[in-house]
Amino acid sequence: MEHTSGFVLPNSGHSRDDEASKLGMWLFLFTELLLFGGLFIVYMVYRMLNHESFLLSSFELNVGLGSFNTVVLLVSSMTIAMAITAVQKGEQQKAVRLLVTTLALSFVFLVVKYFEWSAKIHHGLFPGMDYYNGLPKGESLFFFLYFIMTGLHALHIIIGAVIIAVVIARTRKGLVNKDKYALAENAGLYWHLVDLIWIYLFPLFYLIH
Repeated sequence: MEHTSGFVLPNSGHSRDDEASKLGMWLFLFTELLLFGGLFIVYMVYRMLNHESFLLSSFELNVGLGSFNTVVLLVSSMTIAMAITAVQKGEQQKAVRLLVTTLALSFVFLVVKYFEWSAKIHHGLFPGMDYYNGLPKGESLFFFLYFIMTGLHALHIIIGAVIIAVVIARTRKGLVNKDKYALAENAGLYWHLVDLIWIYLFPLFYLIH
């Protein structure tokens, strides 16, 4: 508590820290958007220059698996948003259950992506493999961008999963609660970014013909 002129004021230390952490997260998310925005531009430019090759290469991707993973991430965004609301209401156990669900969905996404990548690698489409090296320039460029961009996104999924795991642990200990939930909000913001990036990646690689 802070005392000023005989009046008792709420301690604003936590509030200032929370605002600073949120600002820091928004600045970080902005840099991430610049990174992926640049990659999206590069992809679109090369697609216009190699339209036929990119079109043929896109048929090698599994639209069903891509669609399934899109649903998985959309549901995970919903569960983490519900978890944050539960924390704000003081419903710790419910929040933990929802966060664990979000974490489980992140693993589902990665497992599906593993099988999808494995199929491409099995067919020699990974950069540096003999079959890949024999592809026309446009097709090899498509798969190079595919592995770079979806791989970078998968890395963000892993980082997000680690952050969510930390939030789960802190929520169970009561360190994240209805009075102090900035960490949960920041985790939610990061996870929504991961979801947003995939919402752009999915149609770019799988659907646009």
